[in-house]
Amino acid sequence: MTKRWLGKSVQLTGLASLLAVTALAGCSGKEDAAGDPGAAAQSGKSVQVKVFKSHMGVGTIPDANNPHVKYVEEKTGVQYQLMTTPPGSEPTEYLNLLIASADMPDILRPIGGIEQTLIKQGGALALDDLLPKYAPNVWKNIPQEAWDVVRSASQDGKIYYVPKVFLVPERAPLIRKDWLDKVGLPLPKTTAEYKEVLKAFRDKDPNGNGKPDELPTSGREFGKWMDHLFAMYGVAMWEGSPEWDEYNGQIQYAGVTPNMKAAISFIRELYAEKLLDNETFLNKGDIWTAKINNNLVGSWYHLPANLRDRFTAMQKSAPNAYIIGMPLPKAEGFQAFVTQKSMGEPEWIIPTSAKGKAEASLKLLDFFYDTNNAEFTRFGIEGMQHQVVDGKKVILPAEDSRPLGLGMRNLTTKDDMDIRIKETIPENMQKMVSDIFEISTADARRIAGDGLPNTVYEGFPDIQSHKLFQEYLTKIVIGEWPIEKFDEFVDRWKKAGGETVTKRVQEWYAKVKK
Repeated sequence: MTKRWLGKSVQLTGLASLLAVTALAGCSGKEDAAGDPGAAAQSGKSVQVKVFKSHMGVGTIPDANNPHVKYVEEKTGVQYQLMTTPPGSEPTEYLNLLIASADMPDILRPIGGIEQTLIKQGGALALDDLLPKYAPNVWKNIPQEAWDVVRSASQDGKIYYVPKVFLVPERAPLIRKDWLDKVGLPLPKTTAEYKEVLKAFRDKDPNGNGKPDELPTSGREFGKWMDHLFAMYGVAMWEGSPEWDEYNGQIQYAGVTPNMKAAISFIRELYAEKLLDNETFLNKGDIWTAKINNNLVGSWYHLPANLRDRFTAMQKSAPNAYIIGMPLPKAEGFQAFVTQKSMGEPEWIIPTSAKGKAEASLKLLDFFYDTNNAEFTRFGIEGMQHQVVDGKKVILPAEDSRPLGLGMRNLTTKDDMDIRIKETIPENMQKMVSDIFEISTADARRIAGDGLPNTVYEGFPDIQSHKLFQEYLTKIVIGEWPIEKFDEFVDRWKKAGGETVTKRVQEWYAKVKK
């Protein structure tokens, strides 16, 4: 057996699917000097490449005269035109509309399983021959194991997208150390001790404002971003969705395991005792984030690399705030672990309709993977993405009025993360973030289903969306249904297509682990 790196889909309606095929097949016929890289090179003109990337964060879209855009253009001969989701739009739905229109991006970050829609419809460009030629830094820096996972996602075994590769744990259980000190308790080692910590957070005013407003732990709608509560019971979870991992010697959907039933039972207890934020299933992302930033939450689960802005917000009203990683408390009879997905998730895909600009799109992507451009990739342009303080570049906080700078590299090793922390995290936070990563690394484990292609769900969109799981999770946790209803969920899940999907997953796993 060779070593293997273990690391949603909204389907188009029939009309949108038809429009997509038409757009994908028909938009590549017209090419001029701006669309044909060869012709552009001969004419001395830059090639304009439209890049779609959702979840860009706060900031404005840069125009062609933006210094960041012009710097990249000077280095590559490619002028990027950034496209993102309009305010208030649902990203997956908006991208579906783009695909079904004539305004297709030239390279895009696929979300919601859209890459499989494109691949199956012939709307994704195979990159096997193009990557080594036009994006050699992408080709050599991404591990071969990752390319093998990508190949397993297509029936013909070709590479249709550039994968995300994240070789350190991205997510971690977090807890307020200053709250622990205030209530006089150490880090909990068991689920029973964790529950006592949460009770102390609820009752002993650790945020010091004299109000009973503390939320010991919290999550978001559909049960997302409270993975630490499942992880204690050995449940493979990714942002609130059950994943696939080995249980009893076979790869299975974690949502139907005894581990999941035990985890839900525990979470139900926390909710009943107001140890879990009773608005958890109502919390949208901005509300949940505001609760944490405003010093109302004692224990949560998120991204250590994104702590800078959150910690800065906390310190405005809590100067002594301090966050640490929480080693997972142990539940008797279960092996706790933090789910790690390291590779195989689609990061960039080129539509067939943009074949004429594929060379330019890959040259643009390669710029960000070239280590010679690492400093620019991290810091961007002075005055826009960073400022110099005491001779050191410091990342500027996001603002509505400040133009965004495109970033395309999503390859992170331990060395990359160490450099990122040292160079982009303020000095007063560096040890905090480094220590959190060290703790999360100790608990993290790559799951067997890392890189699982969405094709296993074909014909069963409700299984892929976890819709049935979310319904039972919510109603059991809030006490509307008894825990015994979990067994009904397992039966319904299997009959609704779960057994067929499980067979496909096991066949895939047998192939990739050879």
